[in-house]
Amino acid sequence: MTSAPLAARLTVPSGPLFFPVTAYGPDGGLDLDVYRTHVRRGVEAGAAAVFACCGTGEFHALTPEEFAACVRAAVEESAGRVPVLAGAGYGTALAVRYARLAEQAGADGLLAMPPYLVLAGQEGLVRHYREVAAATPLPVIVYQRDNAVFTPESVVELARTDGVVGLKDGLGDLDLMQRIVSAVRTELPGEEFLYFNGLPTAEQTQLSYRALGVPLYSSAVFCFAPEIAVAFHRALREGDDTTVHRLLDGFYRPFVELRARGRGYAVALVKAGVRLRGLDVGEVRTPLQEPAEEHVKQLVQIIERGQVLVEEGAGR
Repeated sequence: MTSAPLAARLTVPSGPLFFPVTAYGPDGGLDLDVYRTHVRRGVEAGAAAVFACCGTGEFHALTPEEFAACVRAAVEESAGRVPVLAGAGYGTALAVRYARLAEQAGADGLLAMPPYLVLAGQEGLVRHYREVAAATPLPVIVYQRDNAVFTPESVVELARTDGVVGLKDGLGDLDLMQRIVSAVRTELPGEEFLYFNGLPTAEQTQLSYRALGVPLYSSAVFCFAPEIAVAFHRALREGDDTTVHRLLDGFYRPFVELRARGRGYAVALVKAGVRLRGLDVGEVRTPLQEPAEEHVKQLVQIIERGQVLVEEGAGR
């Protein structure tokens, strides 16, 4: 744990938010050495925070022991330079267990994933996240997506909850997000509540989210093309719309269209990208599957095009 409050460290991030993939060896087991290299390289490339064992990190596929080992490794490799947050999910009892494992491993905060499988009402969802937040002193960011979708009133209740510091949106309903931001601003004036764009390739929609008052976003692209993700983040922060649009049109849109061609590509294609850049993080675990060979070849071309666009921008 670092002394600086997590919310303050994330309010104006110096770089992209990094969601590392989890590395596996040839036998399918955890490869902590490669994982440490992946995390270390990300921090050195300019990540503002490390979100270990979350969606891109295949939280669903890890045992509690593997989860704890990865979080501990991420904390050690980050060495206090940036905060480390860890996923916590499934039913309430298991989510609490993962939260405590993350605390024991030295994490600075939690990303609370949707509950497993069930479609719960608003009261039950709020109670679930309150119990997760009460389980440890770690600040909690609630992840809205799939079966965990909140009314503005529920988000106000979460924002009033000790330990809950933010909401990450992976749903993509901009009307709902605007009403959520407005409700919290109205009901809790002056409250420092964090909002994140958590769509699979968040850069593609970040101009719209920023207009709603959602300044933070996750970057899966940073895993395999940090130079592109950093260039986009810098251009967005500096109001360089020319660079933002050039990268959206030439890199991010083609990547999103390729990602949409296979189920699970939000993870599998990212992991393939990391391997293409020279770090063997292994394949995804089932039930996910590897991208088709033709799609990997297209990914090579998209990355190369993105690198050219970054170089052109640097030479302006």
